[in-house]
Amino acid sequence: MADQCCAGKSGKTALNDPRWRRVLWIALVVNAAMFGVEIIAGVAADSRALQADALDFLGDSANYAISLGVAGMAIGWRARAALLKAATMLAFGLWVFTSAVWGFVAGTAPEAETMGLIGALALVANVVVALMLYRWRTGDANMRSVWVCSRNDAIGNLAVMAAALGVFGTGQGWPDLLVAAIMAGLAIWGSIDVFRHARSDLSAAAAGEAA
Repeated sequence: MADQCCAGKSGKTALNDPRWRRVLWIALVVNAAMFGVEIIAGVAADSRALQADALDFLGDSANYAISLGVAGMAIGWRARAALLKAATMLAFGLWVFTSAVWGFVAGTAPEAETMGLIGALALVANVVVALMLYRWRTGDANMRSVWVCSRNDAIGNLAVMAAALGVFGTGQGWPDLLVAAIMAGLAIWGSIDVFRHARSDLSAAAAGEAA
């Protein structure tokens, strides 16, 4: 049913549509490049939010690579890949939350200017990727996981920019830590959403094999 809903006018599904693979390759390259930019800037600015967003870019790069690897496989394998991605999203969320707590205890004062500039650049990158992936947002669990990652990233970038304003206005680091905690919550919520759809696809695959 999901494959039929994603079928284009040519009769091809998103899974065997070369446009789907091409978009994933572009998304992979963009996310890998932004990981390098943000991790360097995040360490230089001592920003937990930027470092968390950098790791999110790295995780997304791995997720896009997995999606490319299983795009032509049966729905059961694609659902298993989505489960793996849900687990990585959950792990990322827990790590970011722990990092935010540690930053609160240690006390940090990130550079607001760097946070705002890099956050704006990351937002542009993620919005471009999200727009490219929009047409496949209602596909199977594997496709949906890619869309959820991109959607959450764009929201996270807006939060990073808001944190930069908060740090600039208050001269304190708590806005940066608050945003890092929010990003952790987005990752955990997103992992639950992807996990639920992956289980649904696995059940559908099992029913099809039993029929």
